[in-house]
Amino acid sequence: MGSRGMRNQTISDATRRNWKRLNVAASGRLTGRANKTRSPKKFLPVECFEHKENRARVLELLALAETGGYPITDVLRGIAERLFAAAGILDCARVRRVLAEYPCRRGVCIADEDIPPDEGDLLGIVYQASLPEGVKNLSGSYYTPRGIASAMAASLPFGNGETFLDPCCGSGAFLISTPCEEPERLFGVDSDPVAVMIAKFNLLLRYPGKDFTPQVVCADFLRGDPFPGRKFDSIATNPPWGAAGGRNAGIAEITSRESFSLFFVKSFSRLKENGTIRFLLPEAVLNVKMHRDLRTFILKNCRLESITLYDGAFSGVATGFVDMACRKAPAIRNVRVSRGGSSFDVDISLFERNEGRLFRILDPMDSEIVDRCMCAGKYTLEKSLWALGVVTGDNKGKLHPAPGPGLEPVYTGKEILPYGLREPGNFISYDRSAFQQTAKEEYYRAPEKLVYKFISGKLIFSYDDRQRLFLNSANILIPRIPGMGIRTVMALLNSELFTFLYRKLFGEVKILRGNLAQLPFPEITPRQDADISALVDGLMAGRSENEAPLQREIYALFGLSEGQIGHIRDVLHGNFPVRRVN
Repeated sequence: MGSRGMRNQTISDATRRNWKRLNVAASGRLTGRANKTRSPKKFLPVECFEHKENRARVLELLALAETGGYPITDVLRGIAERLFAAAGILDCARVRRVLAEYPCRRGVCIADEDIPPDEGDLLGIVYQASLPEGVKNLSGSYYTPRGIASAMAASLPFGNGETFLDPCCGSGAFLISTPCEEPERLFGVDSDPVAVMIAKFNLLLRYPGKDFTPQVVCADFLRGDPFPGRKFDSIATNPPWGAAGGRNAGIAEITSRESFSLFFVKSFSRLKENGTIRFLLPEAVLNVKMHRDLRTFILKNCRLESITLYDGAFSGVATGFVDMACRKAPAIRNVRVSRGGSSFDVDISLFERNEGRLFRILDPMDSEIVDRCMCAGKYTLEKSLWALGVVTGDNKGKLHPAPGPGLEPVYTGKEILPYGLREPGNFISYDRSAFQQTAKEEYYRAPEKLVYKFISGKLIFSYDDRQRLFLNSANILIPRIPGMGIRTVMALLNSELFTFLYRKLFGEVKILRGNLAQLPFPEITPRQDADISALVDGLMAGRSENEAPLQREIYALFGLSEGQIGHIRDVLHGNFPVRRVN
């Protein structure tokens, strides 16, 4: 393995063959798709690099481990020795003691020039890149980018002898990012012995002039007390996401058994009064029903001080992420929200007064629009009729790609357009007894009904007066709004305004009945109903493709200003961050 080619970012044919064997693309991304819990694919945690030009060199180190058949622990130990030597501490007693804990099975020859000198967590990057996707997915192990760890740890207090704990420390990103000058006040826990080894090495490198023993232990934090009786002034971590399935760890408050929620509650119990706790969590924690238990715990027990929303996601993970900071102290009325470089306060009562305890992230203009619409709303869809499309139980066997005797069209969510339908791609023999689940016959064969996509980034409703069938990727609504015809209801649901309200209030890409039933419908005059219905008729008949007049009519129903309308359109068109939860 030569270093010259790496410096020039030129990759040899041999290296490319090694990458292929490692199942790593040259970009650092997965080279294929698979069931993530079984996937052998590997990929670089590109978000963890401080310098992207080091990616090729890390891949060379991985290729060395693969081609030489070296255990990854021996490769990591070899890298660490080079880093200790470069820092001038390889022969220090404290370093030799820690190295002795991890004897090398096979010596690995790693040259100085093979080691990127400017990566703060080179060891963690190499280890993460060596793990198959299936292992990472099952363990929920995705290490924190150094920049995020540093930002979260920067404000932690250490001026008066305070102590810090990371209960899921991984390679030690938070431990080495704190402003603490006395490493004996830093404590870490992780259930992965390799991660614990790396964290100890990283602490020794972070404090080369200090004579100390890293206080990092290998243990299951949820199952025991690694530091008996000790409480901490601050705790910060990026816990496993979705990894604790089935375990409740004796924490009754978390009925979902979600791993990061269990870690939060257990960590909070180890916090001193007035102590600070900061967790990096999937964005789903803000508004997904499953995580209501954690939101309820936070509102009941914590002072929620700030929420920071980040763009992007970890490599191999679809969801975005947020940083929530709390204190073990009485609650205050406002929580500080930061997003895209701007910050604003949100009244915490907005979180408390909705049934799902959703953490609705509304900036001042969002709140102004939502409040105005809610005040203007007199009716909801709560008393309307709802139905799920047909659940066949065997789409492959029961759906046909072409019409035939005894078959009728059946539509899916992807064929639903605003105000219309695409041509059907499937046909079915409508034998209710042969299906796994059906709604009442009168819903499918209603003289008029609305149908809508179940999974969508916006509200998409269509109209049916031909008693057509739909599969369960499309749901059925027969609206009951006093003084409002079905076309007018559809116009509101398809409008820019209602998509904005749905995103801001619920943040879902699943279009759920319970959420739709909370949207505000105003009282309107017969003339307004007739005017809007006529505009809808024009769109449905193809006489017009211009939705602007219809959008203006709907905005007028709620009395929104040009500034408010402009804000809505900025959000919908991506000028402001719009986050979706998977």
